Amino acid sequence: MLRSSDRVHEMEAGWARSLYSTMDYPEALARFTALWNQAELLSPGMGQAWEEDIKTDIALARILNGLTSNT
Repeated sequence: MLRSSDRVHEMEAGWARSLYSTMDYPEALARFTALWNQAELLSPGMGQAWEEDIKTDIALARILNGLTSNT
């Protein structure tokens, strides 16, 4: 895994602030809705079985963190 420097984090935060600082709630909601609709077109049924979708991720995280399946 690559580790980002403090300078990279500062640049990213500044970029995000400048990009989204003028966006109001209705515009943000419209963008989110458009992105969600596009994602549904690309992957019908997306998000319907989210617990099943992340089961493998949770199992891997438990292994990497040294946890048992019951913890």
